[in-house]
Amino acid sequence: MQDGFIHVYTGNGKGKTTAAFGLAIRAALADKKVYIGQFVKDMKYSETGISDYLEEIVVEQLGSGCYIHSKPSDEDIAKAKESLEKCSGILKSDKYDLVILDEVIIAIYLGLLDEDAVIEAVLGKNSQVEVVLTGRYASQKLIDIADLVTHMQEIKHYFTKGVLSRKGFDC
Repeated sequence: MQDGFIHVYTGNGKGKTTAAFGLAIRAALADKKVYIGQFVKDMKYSETGISDYLEEIVVEQLGSGCYIHSKPSDEDIAKAKESLEKCSGILKSDKYDLVILDEVIIAIYLGLLDEDAVIEAVLGKNSQVEVVLTGRYASQKLIDIADLVTHMQEIKHYFTKGVLSRKGFDC
């Protein structure tokens, strides 16, 4: 059996989480078990209901919210560290074939998680587990450990014309 690879989906363009969920659906339809841990996010987005349709996919929101206008609290940091420990255990197990750590890269950027701790968890994974890390601002260290890196580049976005997130398409 082929060893699982490490994917990084990064960049300022739209589509990192969408690509990760697309891979999750592909894996589930091939009878693979999928765990998606969403760091930072705590709102119910359309994609969080996927488990209602595909029992092979488990989605867990691990975040305390968005920090665009504020700094994370000590409690937020503690929750992120606890969530990473949980994900580290999931990565080491053979319960899931694909583990997606959605927005874990932005959690590092925001100071919620230590990059070396995330790298240690990813490199300590069960060799058969495929893992995806998503989020803007992937460092060179994360890129170096990855087997596949996709950089989403924004060329044009309707948000610049004042269009807010649309249910089913953006959230």
